[in-house]
Amino acid sequence: MKSTTRALKEWNVAVNALEEGKTIVLLRKGGIREQAGQFNVGDKQVLLYPTFEHQQPDLLKPDFASQVKTVESGWHPEFIKISSWAEITDVFLVAWEPAITALFPYHIWNEKFVGDRLKWKQNQPIYILLLRAYRLAQNLEIPYISAYGGCRSWIDLASPISLEGSEAVLCNREYLERSNEIRNLMANPPNASGSQKITQLTI
Repeated sequence: MKSTTRALKEWNVAVNALEEGKTIVLLRKGGIREQAGQFNVGDKQVLLYPTFEHQQPDLLKPDFASQVKTVESGWHPEFIKISSWAEITDVFLVAWEPAITALFPYHIWNEKFVGDRLKWKQNQPIYILLLRAYRLAQNLEIPYISAYGGCRSWIDLASPISLEGSEAVLCNREYLERSNEIRNLMANPPNASGSQKITQLTI
C-alpha cells in the first residue's frame, strides 16, 4: 500500500507512545457511533489520528498522565497532525479478566481504565490490538472537518496520505520479541482453566 485515507482515531498520548516505541498495544471496545454498535478491524494498515477531547489523566499510568492537558468538551485543533501509521499485526478478543490483567505491563492505561472497559458493554469482549508503528517521511497537518468528529474509531481522511519512505519505530527483531511475548501470554494466560475466552482474529 503506497497511500491510504483510512485512519484509526486514538488518544494523542497513545499515538505518541506508539510513535516513541513505548507500547505496541491498544485496548478497544469502540465508540458510541461504531457500525453495528461494536468495534471491528477491517484494515491492516491505518494512519494514526490523534484525538484530545476524551483524554483523561486519571485513566493513565503516571508517566503518561503527566503528558495530558485536558480540554473542553467538543474542542479540537484547527489542524490535525498526522505523523505516523501502523500495521495491525494481531487482534485478540478477550473477555477473561485475568488475561486482561496480565497485559498490564504492556500498555499505557491504569487499573481504573481497564476496569471501566471490562464493565462497559459487558457482553462484548475487549479487542487487544498489536500495532507496528511507522513514522511518515514527512509530518503533515490536515484541516479538521466535522466528518472526523464523533465517537467512532475509524474515519476516512479527505485526501490520501503517502506511506512511501516511512521508517519503522522498532526494528524487526525488537517488534518480533515484544509481540511474541504477548502472543505467548494470550496463548497461555495465567491461571487458565480451559474456559477462558480468548480469540485471535485474522485480519
